[in-house]
Amino acid sequence: MRAEGQQAHTPEERGESAEDERRSPVGPAAGLDSLRDRITEWMGREGIDPERAPLQAMLVGLRRLDAVNLAYGEAAGDGALEEVAARIGGFAAGELDGHWLVARAGGGSFLLLTAEECSRERWQLVAGELGEAIARPLAVPEGVLRLSPRIGLVRMLSGETVDSMLDRLGQALSAAALQQGARLVWASGEKTPHGRSSSQLEVDLLGAIDRDEIEVLFQPQFSLPDDRLVGAEALARWNHPELGRVGAGALFAIAERTDHVAPLSRHIASRALDVACSWPASLRLSLNITPADLAFGSYARHLLDRLRETGFPPHRLTLEVTEQSLIGDVRHAAQIMAEFSANGIRMALDDFGAGFCNFRYLKVLPLHYLKLDRAMVEGIGRDRRDRAVLRAIVAMAQALDLQVIAEGIETEAQRTSVETEGCAYYQGFLRARPMSADAFGRLVAKAR
Repeated sequence: MRAEGQQAHTPEERGESAEDERRSPVGPAAGLDSLRDRITEWMGREGIDPERAPLQAMLVGLRRLDAVNLAYGEAAGDGALEEVAARIGGFAAGELDGHWLVARAGGGSFLLLTAEECSRERWQLVAGELGEAIARPLAVPEGVLRLSPRIGLVRMLSGETVDSMLDRLGQALSAAALQQGARLVWASGEKTPHGRSSSQLEVDLLGAIDRDEIEVLFQPQFSLPDDRLVGAEALARWNHPELGRVGAGALFAIAERTDHVAPLSRHIASRALDVACSWPASLRLSLNITPADLAFGSYARHLLDRLRETGFPPHRLTLEVTEQSLIGDVRHAAQIMAEFSANGIRMALDDFGAGFCNFRYLKVLPLHYLKLDRAMVEGIGRDRRDRAVLRAIVAMAQALDLQVIAEGIETEAQRTSVETEGCAYYQGFLRARPMSADAFGRLVAKAR
């Protein structure tokens, strides 16, 4: 599990065995005591003053985990927990811009904590979309699982201690477990915000493009071993006039409900290409492809037309596709990716290592890059097993003529490790956070 600005601790580091953690009771009280020191350490390391940057937290509890262990075995249960941790970390990385922490809270519970300024309405929206992400079908070797998350929400009150906040959060998750059909419950002392209904948000999104509320940020990418700036990944944010900034996870979830993914993706690609046209010829642009994009019959034609209109060279464009995007119809996805590749566009398999990897994709898809999920590099600076897994993946990729990109690099130790093991590129907060087009332009000028 990944902590923004701090590496999450493993059970072994806490003096526990994996068996101990797996058998710890599922519930809000389990493991909360062990979180206090980690939260305090995290705030100290990131220089977070709770008086100036009040904390928001949510506690995610998984129902049916015992049933999963009984039906499929404890290995499947452990794999499900790893996938849920990856989904929470990936969602937080896309949704939150400030410092955040993801940590196991014992049993089937996970804590997400952030010091980012966030309205109650937006925090509830984030929790709702995270719940949807966790509830998506989860593939394990034994079959397909569907987990049912319950989430307690809290915002630190003025003058409140971390102990008090965690106590209220635990009680909220207990209340959520007792309320039939309730997925989200606010802690005592917090009123459920009226906010905007799902239908209102969907209506808001339909006009967001015309109102120029969709912003494209750029996450710089660097080469190894020389730390040379080589390009950037385009990321979307929705600057909602009432809720504030809405991250990519919630944005695309709302777009999917409104069947608005195709125009949103086209808008993001168009804006990013317009910006990238002014970059030096040595820099690449990376765009993400969603499952809806791959299912849209004319997506390839639209993107190739836009490339011709902007004059951006296809050979400087990389399209990133996740394993989740391929589950529906890998043969159809392979055909579209082959069309892109034939036009000089490079393809990357994104988030590799999150959940259960299907190595068949590496054989049947026209790929150029393997992009490691942040979970694959989180512990490489201190855990020899993580280092061994990374070494094996890089060796496999090189045997298939794939270059490896490591994301989520936050420490010099991680950067050194991915360089030593043969990764070609990296991105992460160690060198740069996602930034505006203007800020990236200044970075480019400085790098020359």
